[in-house]
Amino acid sequence: MDSALKTGGTAKKGFRSWFKMPHTFVILIILIFVAAALTYTIPSGKFERVKDAASGKSLLVPGSYQHLASSPVSFIEIPKAIVHGLISSADVVFFIFIIGGAFQIITSTGTIEAVTSRVAKTFANKGRWVIPIFLILFSVGGFTMGMSTEVMVFVPIGIAIARALGFDALTGTAMISLGASCGFTAGILNPFNVGLAQAIAQVPMFSGAWLRVILLVCLITVTSLYLIRYAGKVRKDPSKGLVHELEQSVAGDKVDLSKLPTMQVKHYLTIAAIIIGFGLVIWGVSKKGWWMEELGALFLSMGVISGFCAGFGPSRIASEFVKGASAITYGAFIIGIARGIMVVLEQGNVIDSIVNGLSILVGDLPTSIQVLGMYVFQNIMNVFITSGTGMAVTTMPIMSPLSDLLGVTRQTSVLAFQLGDGITNMILPTSSALMGSLAVSGIPYQKWVRFFWPLMCMWFIIGAIFIVIANVIKYT
Repeated sequence: MDSALKTGGTAKKGFRSWFKMPHTFVILIILIFVAAALTYTIPSGKFERVKDAASGKSLLVPGSYQHLASSPVSFIEIPKAIVHGLISSADVVFFIFIIGGAFQIITSTGTIEAVTSRVAKTFANKGRWVIPIFLILFSVGGFTMGMSTEVMVFVPIGIAIARALGFDALTGTAMISLGASCGFTAGILNPFNVGLAQAIAQVPMFSGAWLRVILLVCLITVTSLYLIRYAGKVRKDPSKGLVHELEQSVAGDKVDLSKLPTMQVKHYLTIAAIIIGFGLVIWGVSKKGWWMEELGALFLSMGVISGFCAGFGPSRIASEFVKGASAITYGAFIIGIARGIMVVLEQGNVIDSIVNGLSILVGDLPTSIQVLGMYVFQNIMNVFITSGTGMAVTTMPIMSPLSDLLGVTRQTSVLAFQLGDGITNMILPTSSALMGSLAVSGIPYQKWVRFFWPLMCMWFIIGAIFIVIANVIKYT
């Protein structure tokens, strides 16, 4: 009997391994081969392009599409296309390296932990108010530094506070991870998704922030109400919690809030450096037209100054920078490899043919349906490419010219991307941010899905509404 069970378990495990989601690099390489195959099947063609004097964008001329002689890309040229992609996206790749290094310096100062513990101690006895407070706190990390996987470090603190208030581990985990997810989805000043997508779409980096601020407020409000309702139900009757068995098994386990780090002068100085830094980002982008070079220099300076504020010496700052840049290598290479897809399509002269075909396909639909189609497309793509940077460089080069043909602003196409990139992250089993948080909390994935899917539907509807509004007002 035992051997039969073991054999069955092994067979089941082996069966599941066939359906394991491939590594992101593998998916991108497959897409490059698909792109090469498309150059053999899709007719070559090109639109005329003109430079808009007001915005400086290179825009397609509607109705100017013409067929060109076929120029298929050989499969043996794919390795060269990948290298070409890395080289052609070098400015973005190094910008990501700099940001990764700078944020690692900031993280290593302990400022985030100190702020979190200060909030935890201050609001530990404030009842349900602790839920929106923590959602707002961690949303800041999400819409500035693109905080996602990092939140798992703070999940035990959230769980300890939730249990102290009569809630459960699910509430504590959600108010940490969903807070960061709300911020990441809104992406007000997130260079890893919104900033990169705007750069590709040739719109001013971090422009249109006012609508994203409203989006963040809506997401946090709906999420707060949803969590408060669930937490109240748990406090009234713990047996109605989705993780009641987990709560019974860990009864008595608590985090000592008195042992959490306290705010020090170095933390206040670091916070001041960060606030001033992001203030300069907004000023430079909106008033001076800063781009990759200036923003990269600013983020580098912000990281170094934050290190000095924390009392680090030059060698410690350099060491932390290298550590952060090394950690972001995965994301940086995604950008270069994904660029290889566009290199192949460009060499085969089929990008404009794809854009022309998509425009014909949706051209007869109402405009609101067209933009919702872009929104749904981005959500579907997020299932296969969970990296925000990877999806930006994969989809935005096609979505931007398509939006020109459909009469949709490029800022709206960026909004569709960021919503598609963020909304489903907290339910996909391929999301390292989600699975890491669940591993720390001990919450089964199926329990989380049961808890989160109604909220995700609400998020999806909110996103659809914002997309339609953005299209109606010609969001720029």
